[in-house]
Amino acid sequence: MTPQNIFKTISERLQTAATVKTVYGDPVVAEGKTIIPVARVRFGFGAGFGEGDTGGEGVSGNAEADKGGGGGGGVEVRPVGFIEITPGETRYVSIEGGRTAARLAFLGLLAAFLLLMRRSKRVEPKAK
Repeated sequence: MTPQNIFKTISERLQTAATVKTVYGDPVVAEGKTIIPVARVRFGFGAGFGEGDTGGEGVSGNAEADKGGGGGGGVEVRPVGFIEITPGETRYVSIEGGRTAARLAFLGLLAAFLLLMRRSKRVEPKAK
């Protein structure tokens, strides 16, 4: 398989998976409200290819075996909230509020720890 074929195969699969339905789920209607789930979708992929020894025989001793190839990808779908539609209003409700606060608190603690470690290395003990 050539690098072009690998990229073509991966991009075709992503095109079929990357639809509006992936981000916005099917609406659910109950008690006069319509709820539409919302998700964050991330795609990632990579591919590689190699050739063999240009002298004709590589490590394997077989010029045909001195090729390579590979590819792969991944998808992450994470719910982030929902859209609530009622006769009186439409609103978006996030379910990530606690996660964001926890992430910021962790980053703040990590930064404080790193600053304290850096500061403690600067202070040299007094010689007696």
